[in-house]
Amino acid sequence: MNLCGIDEAGRGPLAGPLTIAGVILNRPIDGLNDSKKLTEKRREALFDRICEHSTYHIVRFDAEQIDELGISACLAAGLREIMSVIGEADYLYDGNSTFGVSGLTTLVKADATIPEVSAASILAKVTRDREMVELSALYPQYGFEGHKGYGTASHVEAIRQYGYCDIHRKTFKLKALQPSLF
Repeated sequence: MNLCGIDEAGRGPLAGPLTIAGVILNRPIDGLNDSKKLTEKRREALFDRICEHSTYHIVRFDAEQIDELGISACLAAGLREIMSVIGEADYLYDGNSTFGVSGLTTLVKADATIPEVSAASILAKVTRDREMVELSALYPQYGFEGHKGYGTASHVEAIRQYGYCDIHRKTFKLKALQPSLF
């Protein structure tokens, strides 16, 4: 049976979508690794090769869905959707939780050691990063093209100055933005 690797990008940012990808490689692809260990240029080049030589499905949840359902429920729904669309396969998810989804195996750091999970990591990250660059044109004051919605000092300062925008996850609380008790 084919192995479908699954990974996500955007679990921890303050803004933007959660993107989950599932990939079955139809042939080996050289140079795969955890997306975070590759340069942007290398991820972009691999993205096209993965799309050409795999069966894949990508799921995204926007900030409103994450706020409404919670990150864990979004992850579970995304895992179920990938399994439903891909069909019969052995599923391996990067991490240590199945989020209550059966028929799934987990492995910590699978994105660095299992080619199908590395490919899923790359599809999820490139898809999410491209969307954040597009969104930066709508919200230029936040600098999303640089930090991709993560809680960097410049992003926190932009939130202080401009408040939250439509793509911020309002339920994600950041200590740096909370009023001090002293």
